[in-house]
Amino acid sequence: MNIYFQKTHQRSFGTYPLEGEVLMNAIAAAAETGYRAFDTAQMYGNEAETGEALAATGIARDELCVTTKVHPDNFGEADFMKSVEQSLKSLRMDYVDALLVHWPPVGGDIAPSLRLLQQALERGLTRNIGISNYTAQMMRDAKSIVDAPLVTNQVEFHPLLDQSILLRAASETGIPLASYSSVARGEVFKYPQFEEIGRGYGKTAGQVVLRWILQKGVSANTMSTKPENIRANFDIMDFTLSSIDMDRIDALNATNYRIVGKDLVPWAPDWD
Repeated sequence: MNIYFQKTHQRSFGTYPLEGEVLMNAIAAAAETGYRAFDTAQMYGNEAETGEALAATGIARDELCVTTKVHPDNFGEADFMKSVEQSLKSLRMDYVDALLVHWPPVGGDIAPSLRLLQQALERGLTRNIGISNYTAQMMRDAKSIVDAPLVTNQVEFHPLLDQSILLRAASETGIPLASYSSVARGEVFKYPQFEEIGRGYGKTAGQVVLRWILQKGVSANTMSTKPENIRANFDIMDFTLSSIDMDRIDALNATNYRIVGKDLVPWAPDWD
């Protein structure tokens, strides 16, 4: 089973934009809650603190699923492996469970960074490789460029954004999606439908959103610094949204509220 959709890893704790004591406390709370999948990136600047916090939990390494991502500035052959080795040193780990390229390179030639990603796998620096912020065509191209399975395409995914093209590409290529900005940085809470649906299940609006993501076949990354919210985000496996409620939420895709575009990130591609 894909590492990103194992039952224990469908819910991943994201670390962006946390740092310092806030990050340490959040990871401690997440680990205590039951999270075993943790997500970081070179771009976040918090790998060392994430590694320190995970070491402090005392959780055995083989129980963890740790993901990090290579910064596009390190996609050159001279920098790629060095940056991954530095990530491992910062994380206090011999390997990560999943290593992703964080963005497509400016210019659009994805092949060189993907080949280096596969070399990192072959060198044992990671157990799995994946991509992030790739378009549907890039997913198809990536599958033909690398020999190893790509375990995820981590993308912005929430009910207010129509990602049906990427979902079809995931089905076509066998590269599952993972979410970031899972509650659209709070924008979803402006829509009363989620709270209304949640009342029928004894769940919060946020839990309904995250459950919808899982039922779309997408693993959910969430971040919070509040222990009660960390627990709520994790507690989404004991109910199933009806097809009627799923359809009701699907209708909000037409909002097409996208957070991450070229205005925010220079590496953003022309989205599907």
